[in-house]
Amino acid sequence: MMAEGIALQRFAESTLPEEVRIFSDPYAIYFLDPVNVAWAKDHPAEIKALGDEIENLMPGWNNAIRGRVRYFDDVVQNAAGEGFSQVVILGAGYDTRAYRIDTLKGHTRVFEIDRPATQERKTGIVKKIFGQLPDQVSFIPWEIGKGPHWPALEAAGFSPKEKTLYLLEGLVMYLSRPDVAGLLAGIAEHAGAGSAVLFDFVPQSMADGSSEAEGGRNIRDWTIKIGEPILSGFAEGEVIPFLTGLGYSGIKVIPSRAFATMYYTGKNAGRKVSGLMSLAYATVIGSGERS
Repeated sequence: MMAEGIALQRFAESTLPEEVRIFSDPYAIYFLDPVNVAWAKDHPAEIKALGDEIENLMPGWNNAIRGRVRYFDDVVQNAAGEGFSQVVILGAGYDTRAYRIDTLKGHTRVFEIDRPATQERKTGIVKKIFGQLPDQVSFIPWEIGKGPHWPALEAAGFSPKEKTLYLLEGLVMYLSRPDVAGLLAGIAEHAGAGSAVLFDFVPQSMADGSSEAEGGRNIRDWTIKIGEPILSGFAEGEVIPFLTGLGYSGIKVIPSRAFATMYYTGKNAGRKVSGLMSLAYATVIGSGERS
């Protein structure tokens, strides 16, 4: 359900006028239930009312998600030029970057990992869109957090010696802290020189239910209601030492409120952005750099 929800966010942003939208995803609509899409077209007033209700309950959260999509897009757009020969998307859901970001094509091998049921639906849709599965993309059915996926990844042609960009969009908060630590430690151990990881996270207070921030508890309650609860977060200032201890350096933390000046300017200046999300970008310390 979460995968389709994020596809809906990408579709909704893509339908905005060109001078307003912060990204465009022409494939997002294919991953939505056509019955729901048709109903939405016929009931614009009801859709607006629903959108207003969600915004009141979770102020600026939708714009934080869309800002996250744009930031990930920008990093992926530059990946080939920065020497990344592989992109691994963990918890890929209905991610479409391998198909819509031209700089990846012909330069970068993409590996998508997600639960088998999600991948089965996705590959079926991708085949309908393009007539076949793209040669540059490998799909690895695997439940994140259910044991090491590295053997399956390497069997699909992944090389742990190459410079790799790991994307964990909308994933970390839905894993337990031990699973987060195990996953990020595993990435550090299976990454070539210069490899990097990009992920988003929420405050620890959202995970434990103590958040007093605007919309914090509502967001948490909503994830529980749809059966994909937030399980982990980071206290303020915690993520940098956490990643350093796992073998990362050059760590950058980007708070979602920064999206207001990065993307929501000009005609977008009135779009509120929740501050309940942050992104982290970190480089794997090569074996020669470790003490």
